Order: sequence, then C-alpha cells, then structure tokens
Amino acid sequence: MKFIEIQNVAQTFKTAKRSFPALRDINLSVAKGEFVTLIGHSGCGKSTLLNLIAGLTTPTEGTLLCANREIAGPGPERAVVFQNHSLLPWLTCFENVYLGVERVFGTSRSMGATTETKAQLTQRTDAALALVGLTAATLKRPGEISGGMKQRVGIARALAMEPKVLLMDEPFGALDALTRAKLQDELLQIVAATQSTVVMVTHDVDEAVLLSDRIVMLTNGPGATIGEILSVELPHPRNRVALADDPQYQHYRKAVMDFLYTRQSHVEKAA
Repeated sequence: MKFIEIQNVAQTFKTAKRSFPALRDINLSVAKGEFVTLIGHSGCGKSTLLNLIAGLTTPTEGTLLCANREIAGPGPERAVVFQNHSLLPWLTCFENVYLGVERVFGTSRSMGATTETKAQLTQRTDAALALVGLTAATLKRPGEISGGMKQRVGIARALAMEPKVLLMDEPFGALDALTRAKLQDELLQIVAATQSTVVMVTHDVDEAVLLSDRIVMLTNGPGATIGEILSVELPHPRNRVALADDPQYQHYRKAVMDFLYTRQSHVEKAA
C-alpha cells in the first residue's frame, strides 16, 4: 500500500546570482510501516527531500502525497526529528514533550475529535518518555542530561504526537559511536512496537543497512535524483552483533559502498 507518494518532484533554489537545481525527477513510494533511508554524498539533496515530505518547503515541480492527501505544509501526521534536538533549555524533559502533545491534542481538533484533558495529555507524555527509557529523567532539564538522552527526548516528543510518519534527519549524527549504536538498537525496538512509517536521512552505510527495509541512494548534486533503490531483506528483529559476519548483510553493505564510492565517487571542489 502506497502511504507516501512522491511524483515527478524537482526542487530549485533561487540565489542572488543564479538558480540552483537541488533535486530533479524524484519518484518514490513508501509503504505504511516501512523504514526507508535516504543516503548519498553531501549536497545531494537528502535533507531537501526530507523537508519536502515534512511540508517545510514546497517543490518547484511535482506533487507529494501522504495518505492520499497532498502535502501542502507541516502537519501533526508527519513528525520530524532533527540532528539538533531543538529542546527548550529552560523546560524539563517532561515539559518539552508535553508542549508538543498539548499543541496537537489539547487544542481544537478537526473531524469531531474532542480536546483532551490535562490528565490525558500528561498520560500521553509519560507514555512517550517511558517508550524511550526516560521515565527517571522527566524532571531534568536539557543541560542536565547527555546528548543521547536529549535525542531520546526529541524522539519521544515526535512519537507522543502519534504521527503517521516519522521523519528523521541524521538524528544520531552528532553522537559518539557507542551512544549512536545504542540508540539505533532502541529505534529498531520502538519502530517494531509502534509500527511507524519512517523516512530517515543518514550518511552512515552501516546504519542504513541495519535499520532499513529499503535504502534510497541519491546521485551527486546539483540536480540530484534517485540512482538506485536497494531492498534490504534481512529478518526482524535485527541484532547488530549477529549481523556483523552475516554474508547477506555484507552483500547489502558492499552494494551501497559500491554505489557511493565507485559509481558516485565524489570529489570536493574548492569554493
């Protein structure tokens, strides 16, 4: 079942001197409950494509749909987790999550849905923090917790809004290797529990293979497009230790590496 549909999308940015074609001829469908990663070299438009799905920007050409509705702007059915956790430093972990929950469920809602009580909003917030293992840190402020815990708060805030789609822009990119691995494993568990549809931007080949149902590989910019889509047919649940020596895992890893570093070898140009 097609849940996200990207049809003939292009994105061109106008600068003072010229127009910059970021993306061209993007056609992609994402099924409900599917985990898709976008990978490619810097400047290939991964984050641009994610922002288009989020409704943060509007395509120059083409159409994007979510659940058969055109994406015309941001919406609570599409939650975004950025590399920068974007937490308000003066609020506790609980308050940072509650803020998003209140905005979605505590105000007037469409299609006859009733506004939830403060007790219901609190319950939603507590449940989201418990899902990411932060019950003990609810009263702490961002300055009192680690980088990994801050990212957990950001994920909790997104999940608490019960989005149809979870959009993640290199959420673990700024973390150390051990913390990153732990959060990747936790994300697999969370997605399995929530049956979320996920589109995630990454630079990390191993992260893409470990997490994905499909890996969308973008060509180099300007005017980047989809070069190849790789289906990752590894059984769930996935265990990183068990997969380390798995021939099939190594096959997928090599296929992505070959695309990035042989077929799309990237040479940095001087500014």
